[in-house]
Amino acid sequence: MEKKVLITGGAGFIGFHLIKKFLSNNYFVISIDNLNTYYDQNLKNARLKELGIDYSKLNYKKISSSSVYDNFLFCKIDIVDNQALEEFFKLHEFQVVIHLAAQAGVRYSLTNPEEYTKSNLVGFSNILEMVKKFPTQHFLYASSSSVYGLNKKIPFCEEDRTDQPVSLYAATKKANEIMSYSYSKLYQIPTSGLRFFTVYGPWGRPDMAYYKFAKAIYEDKPIEVYNQGNMKRDFTYIDDIVEGVYKLSFYPPSNLEVPYEIYNIGNNSPVNLLTMIEILEKLIGKTAKKVFLPMQPGDVYETYADVEKLNKAIGYKPSCSLQTGLEKFIDWFNSFHKYD
Repeated sequence: MEKKVLITGGAGFIGFHLIKKFLSNNYFVISIDNLNTYYDQNLKNARLKELGIDYSKLNYKKISSSSVYDNFLFCKIDIVDNQALEEFFKLHEFQVVIHLAAQAGVRYSLTNPEEYTKSNLVGFSNILEMVKKFPTQHFLYASSSSVYGLNKKIPFCEEDRTDQPVSLYAATKKANEIMSYSYSKLYQIPTSGLRFFTVYGPWGRPDMAYYKFAKAIYEDKPIEVYNQGNMKRDFTYIDDIVEGVYKLSFYPPSNLEVPYEIYNIGNNSPVNLLTMIEILEKLIGKTAKKVFLPMQPGDVYETYADVEKLNKAIGYKPSCSLQTGLEKFIDWFNSFHKYD
């Protein structure tokens, strides 16, 4: 049987890189994305172009073949559209389903809660129904470090309390974990949830702090530094993330009663926000114009991933330092945005 993988959210940051990883290992990859306007569609279009997809020729629910990879297909589908999803799943048999499509962003959830209800709850439920009706060997999905809320125990461990989210986004991600548990228990679907910790790198999301800061520094515009800069993040380079997800896809949960697991996937090395800004300043050769502000609703002071569980499962060991990762990001950033 042909090795076939479904990756939802394929025009997104992690999805784009993960598609390239599976393609390079001779998997047949099919991806779906609704190409929403949460952030600049030109970036999403550029990612698709790198994969050989002509955005201008995409039609809703129509499969588009690739001009670069013979083993890649893309389809514009919204996971909220259950009928379209079912028609799509009937056409394919997937060994692995990796669900990354979701409405991202903590602060955006404060002003647009309905988008999170649709994509992260209804859409996630639709995907679970599809893997129930059309079984797969392993269903992996994106959770988030935000589920830990204001957890004060450092580093964050999978067994820590996660029932006090401080944003709707975090609440929807926790709901995804609970929903997946119920499907694993009821229908023996092997599910693995991945709590991502501040993923960054080339082709990243422009709503993320490191990306916004780089753009503002280049353009001599002020940057907003929350909590007076007194924050730490476990910045995780995209290649470490992709390697972890790729390897884990071959290791479905082995618990026969409830084939369900949750994993942290981070760098296991939090860095102060001001340190990240200093690295950007040196790489760009300009000093940031900082505007110090209080902590924002939905934010947390520190994220720090205990990755021992994932290490035991697949030998996961993140290797990219923030300095090296930001160097690679700035190289791409200059090339893509033509600042130099």
